[in-house]
Amino acid sequence: MEDTLSVYMRPYDEKRPQVCMDEISKQLVSEKRQPLPIQPGETACYDYEYERQGVRNMFIACEPLTGQRYVKVTERRTKRDWANFIREIVDVHYPEAEKVVLVLDNLNTHTLSALYEVFAPEEARRIIEKLELHYTPKHGSWLNMAEIDLSVLSRQCLDRRIGTENDLKREIAAWQEQRNTSKSKINWRFTTQDARIKLKHLYPSVL
Repeated sequence: MEDTLSVYMRPYDEKRPQVCMDEISKQLVSEKRQPLPIQPGETACYDYEYERQGVRNMFIACEPLTGQRYVKVTERRTKRDWANFIREIVDVHYPEAEKVVLVLDNLNTHTLSALYEVFAPEEARRIIEKLELHYTPKHGSWLNMAEIDLSVLSRQCLDRRIGTENDLKREIAAWQEQRNTSKSKINWRFTTQDARIKLKHLYPSVL
């Protein structure tokens, strides 16, 4: 916990951007009957019946100090999907960075060994050399600021029926553009000192 909080206290450095990464799934649901058009002064009307169209995974990488975030939709959430997303972060979104300081949780797919399982050893090592990983503790995923953006994404974009992967990608692209254009930064206020006071039961007693 203190390791993650210490990362958040670092000043902005374009050569070592601080990036938080997380993921969420979305059930695709299509309408069995076309919803009625919205009329002035009336609420939307749609049928309670629907059809499930599978589940899609969404990776998100957000940079709290600049207000930039990147979302990628995948069919699954395997090690291969994670490894490809990490390479995209390094090569596409932060190609000029010396190191990407990455905060993430302890899912079994979020391991450096996954890069070796997916890429040739030389390529895996190249990507790893560009990373500085900081894992949130067990039951401490709330320390990952990417969860804040996922919550906003869920409320503003995913809280309704979306029937196809293309529709999902289009909606997410529009949300991402709006968020990045507005440069909505995350003002993190929970410090190590706060943790030692409010979460003192987590620390061992020193006699």
